[in-house]
Amino acid sequence: MTAPAPSSRQRWLVPVVVVVLSVTVGGGLLAREIYRRPDQPADDASSSVPAPSPSNSGEPGAANAVRMTDDAKAHPQADAVRRLLEKYFTAINLKQYQQWTSVVTDERVAAQSPTDWKKGVRTTKDSDALVYRIERSSGSSLRVLVGFTSRQAVEDAPPFFREPCIKWRLVMPMVIEDRTLKIAAVDGGPPPEHEKC
Repeated sequence: MTAPAPSSRQRWLVPVVVVVLSVTVGGGLLAREIYRRPDQPADDASSSVPAPSPSNSGEPGAANAVRMTDDAKAHPQADAVRRLLEKYFTAINLKQYQQWTSVVTDERVAAQSPTDWKKGVRTTKDSDALVYRIERSSGSSLRVLVGFTSRQAVEDAPPFFREPCIKWRLVMPMVIEDRTLKIAAVDGGPPPEHEKC
């Protein structure tokens, strides 16, 4: 006696299941590659590390010690970025225009005279700088996501946010100029992320 032939419905079930599973696995692998962080090696499946808790100090010296998340520390240029930002914030806090010109691009220097620059930072005290992330951009340039607290007289606060204490979070572009890493002008568009302290 011969066994009855399987119905055509059962005959197609196994190949359809194999195709569906293959597409699902392939889609998952593709999504992993697309959403992988740019500076993360392909075989690194680690998750992002939370940022350290910010300091409560409002002293200008707190800005001089720029902190970094583990993600930012892992970037090959982390030390250079940290040193550059420390010089930048120190120049602002000590009102040292010449030091500021040594850490920003020629374009930024040309855009602000010493008088205008000093007027813009006359009551500013920046602190609690924290680098969240460093990413490569075009060529050898970088995009650095940094947060910091800025205290100033209300009349010296930005016109769009008149507050004596502002927590900023913005992307600072950095480029190589004269074989040195420098801070370029922040991209145009809407104001950087900010909130009242």
